[in-house]
Amino acid sequence: MVTTQSYGKLMCMSEPVVAVIVGAGLGVRYGGPVSKPALKLTGRALMAMSVEAMAAGGCTHAVVVVNEKVARELGPELSAMPIPVVQAFGGASRQASAHNGLRAVRSDPEMSAANVVLIHDAVRPMVPASVVHSVIKAVQEGADAVAPALAVTDSMRMVQDEGNSPVNRDRLRAVQTPQGFPMEVIWEAHERMASTAEPFTDDVSCAELAGHAVTLVPGSRLSMKITEPTDMTVAEALWKVRSALGHHSGRRLRRRLP
Repeated sequence: MVTTQSYGKLMCMSEPVVAVIVGAGLGVRYGGPVSKPALKLTGRALMAMSVEAMAAGGCTHAVVVVNEKVARELGPELSAMPIPVVQAFGGASRQASAHNGLRAVRSDPEMSAANVVLIHDAVRPMVPASVVHSVIKAVQEGADAVAPALAVTDSMRMVQDEGNSPVNRDRLRAVQTPQGFPMEVIWEAHERMASTAEPFTDDVSCAELAGHAVTLVPGSRLSMKITEPTDMTVAEALWKVRSALGHHSGRRLRRRLP
């Protein structure tokens, strides 16, 4: 059973585009007394920044998937979001949390009309609006599973029992969020995975295991994931660069970073 709570302004849209923002993990690798989605970057919680980024890119509604602690910490901030926000509680795993978020979309009177849904990590708060828009556009144009991705710049090696060997990085891509889908495609994929317990690493992989092709669109180095305390220092620096280049600018940043 999913418990939900609504925040934000009411909006009437003929066809909503919904962002499911997942932030129900315990943040074990990060540590500290504050849950990661409630950590402050530029004075705002990461979860709130993620909602704002989804809104800037074209999402009309959001479901934030959180645990009870985060729900208490973020309630007041979520009431001031630019789009309506519904809160859903997470499950025992990332898959279960995303599934609960999708269930909240299907049970909401307004959001249930959505054909396009994006699933995003709350701890990627700086994703540019241009990336969000590209994901939405690809789904609207017929793609079943869409993810932003970046070329891998580090040298890569495959570790095996007998040693390690180099991997051709030219064919490798680092996959980010938000990941976009037609609502029924990702709902049916998560329903299937919930019944089989088959492992997967992200939501496009979930859709792929259900037989759907994955489409990649250009990602952004701004869309970094906050995993460890040092990531917050890097994020602060990147935010200053982004502010100098213009709000939600990903394309100009890519031209300046190696």
